[in-house]
Amino acid sequence: MTEHITLTETRRAALSKGVAGHKYSHGHLLVLAGGLGRGGAARLAARAGLRVGAGLVTLACPQVSLAENAAHLNAVMLSALPDAYALRGLFSDTRLTALCLGPGLGLPRAQEMVPAALWGKRATVLDADALSAFEREPELLFNATHENVVLTPHLGEFRRLFPDLAEALEAGEIEKIDATRQAAARAGCTVLLKGAQTTIADQNGMAALHDACGELAAPWLATAGAGDVLAGLIAGLMARGFSAYEAACTGTWLHAACARQFGPGLIAEDLPEALPAVLREIDV
Repeated sequence: MTEHITLTETRRAALSKGVAGHKYSHGHLLVLAGGLGRGGAARLAARAGLRVGAGLVTLACPQVSLAENAAHLNAVMLSALPDAYALRGLFSDTRLTALCLGPGLGLPRAQEMVPAALWGKRATVLDADALSAFEREPELLFNATHENVVLTPHLGEFRRLFPDLAEALEAGEIEKIDATRQAAARAGCTVLLKGAQTTIADQNGMAALHDACGELAAPWLATAGAGDVLAGLIAGLMARGFSAYEAACTGTWLHAACARQFGPGLIAEDLPEALPAVLREIDV
């Protein structure tokens, strides 16, 4: 059974915030950033996580990158994070509810940080470098993932982790949704394969399809950084308590809706800023 993603009443209601509570009631998202000059992608993800309703978002980067990131961020907090040992130490704070790793992280830093992040058993989104870092030994990644993880590859990253499935997909021997299902079963977590037709599946076989085609087309998403924003949206929703599968579905819908809301001329920075108007339109 494959779901065609819509904003169901359940999802719309989950996006709302109650009149009570405080910032920690809505989760704390930690976004890991790379070295000097590589922080833009992580900042996009962090901004998206904050816009979608995470109560707090912290961007964690090497000490050398603090000043660069501080020059671009206000509501997003900053923390120096030197190594995986320091990351493991952060899990003593039970208020830390979700992580986002990959955008601009760099392959060496990803190889070190991803296992530590997954060790913490928090809700986690892995994108970009956090996926490519395991091209040679994807089993190392799959052995560490858990049901509260979302992988968000584009086709190139999917090919690095699942070369046989990518080959079958490109040869027309398998449908995209079936390739995504098999990938999710192999990885033991939710997999979101990006594209104009985005497919999502979890480790138990639940699957969903989002067609940004025809009247729902969002061609402006073909721009640098758009995928980083999607990763941040999903991670922000997971910080708030969404399941991996529901966060992936809802984040995908919001991502395309933001692109349609802004329209031609869109760049990635515009996507989080379009989100308030989208949320008002759906009465959140």
